[in-house]
Amino acid sequence: MIERYLGKIIRDKVGQGKAIVVFGARQVGKTTLLRNIFVDDEVLWLNGDEEEVRAIFQNMSAASMEAVLGKRKVLVIDEAQRIADIGLKLKLIQDNYGGRVQIVATGSSSFDLANEVNEPLTGRKWEYRMYPIAFTEMVAEYGLVAERANLENRLLYGYYPDIVMHPEDARERLNQLVSDNLYKDILSLDGINKPAKLEKILQALAFQVGSQVSVNELANTVGIDNRTLEKYLSLLEQALIIFRLPSFSRNLRHELSSSSKYYFYDVGVRNAVIDDFRPVELRQDIGGLFENFVIAELQKSVKRRKQYFWRTSQQQEVDYLTETDGEITAIEIKWNEKRNARLPKTFVEKYEPTAIEYINRENFHEIVMRWQGA
Repeated sequence: MIERYLGKIIRDKVGQGKAIVVFGARQVGKTTLLRNIFVDDEVLWLNGDEEEVRAIFQNMSAASMEAVLGKRKVLVIDEAQRIADIGLKLKLIQDNYGGRVQIVATGSSSFDLANEVNEPLTGRKWEYRMYPIAFTEMVAEYGLVAERANLENRLLYGYYPDIVMHPEDARERLNQLVSDNLYKDILSLDGINKPAKLEKILQALAFQVGSQVSVNELANTVGIDNRTLEKYLSLLEQALIIFRLPSFSRNLRHELSSSSKYYFYDVGVRNAVIDDFRPVELRQDIGGLFENFVIAELQKSVKRRKQYFWRTSQQQEVDYLTETDGEITAIEIKWNEKRNARLPKTFVEKYEPTAIEYINRENFHEIVMRWQGA
């Protein structure tokens, strides 16, 4: 079993008197992770996808929860977003039993669970995001040489655990993941009743990976108004399927200050959305695909950063940059290591970045491993 770095972090928080909340898309490995941490008979497992479990919480009281918990020392609620008013119910359990019971809740769609638990559990929880398997986690399991050699396969099929563990039918499993599970929570929401539109949005974003996205153009392509499109994009972000990079600007002339780029948390999902698993040497989109892969891996750092891209109307661009305490790190990403990568002089003179990284297929592992360990 591949050891997930989040496992150590959660183990260290157990017994500290706060609930533990883990967000992540379906099938990124949340349940497997927790079953590896909590292995004894003193754990009560409940799954919010099950109707009988939701019934337990429907008219829950402190007394009824006492009967449910018994002498268990750990309560794990999987897919907690499926339980109505879960935030208030977690608060009740935490306030009454948090001293003797470790409460753990997972949610596959952060838009439901995050909105409900943030206020009720303020000061009462540790909160973490879980992503598909990280490059460094694979290196720890299989070694750097093997994982570097597998780069082209990862660019096609990504890092979802089920895909990694079953490479023989990766394409079929990815297509099933996308069609059966990826949209499940989003489509269960009131008012989200057009799965075809959702699919068109993701397809359009997949074709534009690495490029700026115009809301007006995307809305016209999909056939919906701007407001509806913004709602769908927000839900896809909160469900941890895609993430957005805003443009970085401090009002320098010709800077683009209101555009965005969108990337997929997993490039295998991106390829499945457009049904394109051609070998790397046959792809016209390898530059954008590699850019998505690298930036998605940088998301898996344990440290949260403000992140952007930068571009001017004259097509000067920085692929990826972060800002922490006023210090800027700028990153250029190129698939071909022989291409001459350099930052625009305008950007360097204006912002004086503290660090500059040039990433290509030959050295990507060095930067990715450093960031994921930071």
